[in-house]
Amino acid sequence: MGYYDGNNENPNLRDKHMIIEGVIICKNFSDILEYTLPHTLDMLDRVVIVTHNDDKATARLCQKLSVDCIKTTVFHEDGDKFNKGRAINLGLSHLRHSDWLIHLDADIMLPPRFRTMLHMAKLDSRCLYGCDRLNTQTYDNWQKAQEKIYPQYAYRYLVRSCEDLPLGARLVHLEYGYCPIGYMQLWHSSTKRQYPIVCGSAEHSDVLFAVQWERSRRILLPEFFVYHLQAESAKFGADWKGRQTKLFGPDHKVKGRSPVTRVDLANGER
Repeated sequence: MGYYDGNNENPNLRDKHMIIEGVIICKNFSDILEYTLPHTLDMLDRVVIVTHNDDKATARLCQKLSVDCIKTTVFHEDGDKFNKGRAINLGLSHLRHSDWLIHLDADIMLPPRFRTMLHMAKLDSRCLYGCDRLNTQTYDNWQKAQEKIYPQYAYRYLVRSCEDLPLGARLVHLEYGYCPIGYMQLWHSSTKRQYPIVCGSAEHSDVLFAVQWERSRRILLPEFFVYHLQAESAKFGADWKGRQTKLFGPDHKVKGRSPVTRVDLANGER
């Protein structure tokens, strides 16, 4: 699968002085993290996974890949159904904060040449950065995409979506303007920002985090898309309050299972 190989980076363009530490929240998404995490480890300098105490499958995956895994129950403190902000802050507390920080969802895969593109963007440490995403919609679409060579870069220069991977929505708030949302947010540790601790679903804390930067310092990176791995074309926001969508993988392994069974499988009951 050379298309997603982190070794596609150009070492002459990669910023040797740029350190990127990442935090990924993974509660009942180990089936997708199994695909995204090995690639993410090639792109970032340090990664911390935050999961629930009961999510044994995620803990096993982290052990297999020698990744720091923080097991916790902070998701549900004070009666919250899924408090993503608490979990992200816990993950951030385990990073060194020596340079750049990134928050990624477990179902996000970074594109080829990610570090090279960041180097060329000449990032401003006062800004929060986001990007657009391509949605796989099905496991089969993802498999087809891997057979293509750099679909983002037609004729080596044109950044465009792939026919099988539609472009996801961009959040432009009527009051605050463009907000990089939580599937990928990149910022410098010197800003000393933390995620707001709020009740409600995951997308609320994403937006509140973003608006800590004034609009002129919320920047869309146009050089690439990230990939949002989906097993199905689900309703917008289907997983904001916890995993509801089916498992990601070949149909013969997941077909015909109820949503509850899928969550059980994601927790390791295979």
